[in-house]
Amino acid sequence: MRSGAKCSRSSRATTKRGTNEMQRDAKVVVITGAGSGIGAALAKEAARSGAQLVLAGRRAEPLVAVADGLGVSTGKPILVQSDVTTVEGRRLLREACMQAGGRIDILFNNAGVVRTGPLSGMEEAAIRAMVETNLMAPLLLSRDLLPMLRRSKHPRIVNVGSMFGDIAFPLFAVYSATKFGLRGLSDALRRELKAEKIGVTYAAPRAVRTPASNEFSALIEPFSMKLDAPEKVAHRIWRDALRGKRTIYPWPERLFIYAQQFLPRAVDGGLEKQLAAATALLPASVERSATTETHKNRA
Repeated sequence: MRSGAKCSRSSRATTKRGTNEMQRDAKVVVITGAGSGIGAALAKEAARSGAQLVLAGRRAEPLVAVADGLGVSTGKPILVQSDVTTVEGRRLLREACMQAGGRIDILFNNAGVVRTGPLSGMEEAAIRAMVETNLMAPLLLSRDLLPMLRRSKHPRIVNVGSMFGDIAFPLFAVYSATKFGLRGLSDALRRELKAEKIGVTYAAPRAVRTPASNEFSALIEPFSMKLDAPEKVAHRIWRDALRGKRTIYPWPERLFIYAQQFLPRAVDGGLEKQLAAATALLPASVERSATTETHKNRA
């Protein structure tokens, strides 16, 4: 199967008249990493509002499962099996957006990868996977899809980052670096595109409760991580994006950001203690080779 072909064909069962009405009245919402986690929950939020959805993910089966659970009234979502870190994957997504009418109202750059462990033991392939998925893909998709965003009356780009994009945790060095970069990209684009009235929102959820989070469960307790349900996170992101929020942060984590700005040594000391506790709990093999890894919202 050519990547994206089967999914896209199965989702175009609308009449010409229905398609025209849908394109005229409904928001066109594009979500990457839509097969699980926050992406799947965002799809449900958007569907409840009557949006026309373009859902992208690496695997067809999770996308079909998400689509089957939406109960969409404005038309079936367009499903795109694609890897947005590749030129071909981004091309497939652009083609799907053209099928939705060539206009995008909201682009959710949500696909992400997180792999944890000491930088000294992390393989280059793992590092590149995070950089390409978490930073390069949103950057290139935002560039490539700008012409279709410009056709919307109220366009918006929503970059789904992380609290690690403000507070860099040990054992999350590369992941934190990519999310810092995504936050910087969001700030720059917001200023660059303001004259064109294209809004940019940066969302920074804390850890999210998904099957993938089990793979770094040893780090949850020592780092005092609080896990949220993806439905709760997606609800707030969707609500605040529609309100035109610049940034979306959980509470009380926002306080920790202020603490880092004004009391950086105190934050350093706290994280160093947590790192010692986390290291003691990790298997020796993980300590040495950084093999603990997980994929978030990339299905």
